[in-house]
Amino acid sequence: MEVDKAQEQPCPPEEKLDSLSITTAAAEPSSATGMTLEERFEIIKSVGEECIQESELMLLLSKKPEPICYDGFEPSGHMHIAQGAMKIINVNKLLSAGCRVRMWIADWFAQLNNKMGGDIKKIQDVGNYFIEVWKAAGMDIDSGKVEFLWASKEINERAHEYWPLVMDIAAKNKLPRLQRCCQIMGREDPEDLTGAQIFYPCMQCADIFFLKADICQLGMDQRKVNVLAREYCDDIKRKHKPIILSHHMLPGLLQGQEKMSKSDASSAIFMDDSEADVNLKIKKAYCPPKIVEKNPCLEYVKYIVLPWFKEFTIDREAAYGGPKTYLTFEEIVADYEAEALHPKDLKSALTKSLNKILQPVRDHFVNNEYARNLLKKIKKYKVTK
Repeated sequence: MEVDKAQEQPCPPEEKLDSLSITTAAAEPSSATGMTLEERFEIIKSVGEECIQESELMLLLSKKPEPICYDGFEPSGHMHIAQGAMKIINVNKLLSAGCRVRMWIADWFAQLNNKMGGDIKKIQDVGNYFIEVWKAAGMDIDSGKVEFLWASKEINERAHEYWPLVMDIAAKNKLPRLQRCCQIMGREDPEDLTGAQIFYPCMQCADIFFLKADICQLGMDQRKVNVLAREYCDDIKRKHKPIILSHHMLPGLLQGQEKMSKSDASSAIFMDDSEADVNLKIKKAYCPPKIVEKNPCLEYVKYIVLPWFKEFTIDREAAYGGPKTYLTFEEIVADYEAEALHPKDLKSALTKSLNKILQPVRDHFVNNEYARNLLKKIKKYKVTK
């Protein structure tokens, strides 16, 4: 991997900024983004449901023009909408605020976790499918600030850097601490873990330092291993710790489903779903009148539709209130709780919006020969969504 040495310079050690310098920096627009420090901070912070630590993020932005953000994924199965549209929203926000994003295609990790039956060729085909989906759906790859890095290739090329780091992390942590991190793989029962899966958290922790990441932008389900990385910084007396931006986890579409599941196609919208698939899934989705909490349809509106389109439009007959366009989620909630917005109308508008987001992906996998053949190949693998 050829990397510009200038962008690899680490953030200076943690230090206190005096109030005058931080105020001045916050008010002056960056030449690269046209945004003030405060504006960049707010955009980046908005990506996460939780930020550890906000003060460190502000310091980082004041010292480093192009922070490195890391986002990793196991290529496994078809891509659901959180991996697709939601990730595109977050990555494009980070890019707009001046960050560089390293997308870590964790093919070896998927093999360790026995995804696709542990077949590395199938895993890599799925990884290429993921990239095609992101390109088609609108990730700002043309910015030149998104890198897709294959774990197997990068680790093999720089094994002398990677494996000593993994071994040191393993040596500095007790087995129970590593077992607590194993939920990152969707594994809860320690009796079920293989030796390879115990090693997985050490490797994922090492990835953060190997990729020289300033910011870890992953889901809340990956929080424990990101915290492990910060604890490792304490062990080695490193002041510059990775900042953790943990994004929201969308629930499943059906009642009682706390999260999406690739093993249950009805639990989520997938990026290669047909229009008929989307229509049926949203029709069956849990959406009780007046209830906002744990309502998956409202979550899709909040975390996908509104950030994507900047508005949410309800088309309905005048007898039922007529068309209405919402600009904030708070407006939608107020009407929904007051029963001024009916679940049927909400679902109809949501279905229309989701199909609009997915149509470029459908077109790409029909019109682009490489993408079309790739999807055919993956379907032959009988991948469970």
